[in-house]
Amino acid sequence: MAETITLARPYAKAVFELARQRHELEPWSTLLALLADLTRNHSVQLMLDDPRVPPAARAEALLELCIMAGHKPDAHSRNFVKLLAEYRRLRILPEIAAAYTARREQAEGIVEVEMRAATTVDEAEQARIRAALKHKLGRDVKLTCVTDKSLIGGAVIRAGDLVIDGSVRDKLDRLAAVIIQ
Repeated sequence: MAETITLARPYAKAVFELARQRHELEPWSTLLALLADLTRNHSVQLMLDDPRVPPAARAEALLELCIMAGHKPDAHSRNFVKLLAEYRRLRILPEIAAAYTARREQAEGIVEVEMRAATTVDEAEQARIRAALKHKLGRDVKLTCVTDKSLIGGAVIRAGDLVIDGSVRDKLDRLAAVIIQ
C-alpha cells in the first residue's frame, strides 16, 4: 500500500500542476475519480492484469470506457492515460486520484475530516463541530460522519495526522492506566 502511494504521488503532482496552470482542477478531479472507479471494476482489473493485452490497448480501452460514461478525454488526459499504461501504472489510478484530491483540497484551503461517533450526529451538531474545527485548523472543513457501533460513546475525529479521541473507550483506557499505576 505504501509503495503504491509513493508511486502515485509524482503523477498526482504533475497532473495537479497541469490542471492548475490550465484552470482545470474540477475536470481533472472528475476524470481521475472516473478512472479510479473504472480500475476498481473486476472486469477492467482482469483486462489490466492480462499480459496478452498490450499497454496501448489497455489505455484505449479505459479511454473508451470514459467516453461511454459521458466524459470525453482531451489530448492531455489521453496522453496521461497512455503514459500510465506504458509504465504499467494504471492499477494505481485510485491512489493517484486520492493524492490529487488531497493536493487540490490543500491548495483550496480545505481539510478532510472524518468523525466516528457512537450514535448518529445531527446536522446542527455537525455544523458546530465543523465551525470549531475550522477555527482550530484555519481551513474549511469537509466533514464526513460515520456511525461506529464499536464505540461505547463519544467520538473520534481524524484530520490528517491530527486525532482527537473523545471516545468513552479512550477515557476508560486512560482511567485503567491510572488505576494500574
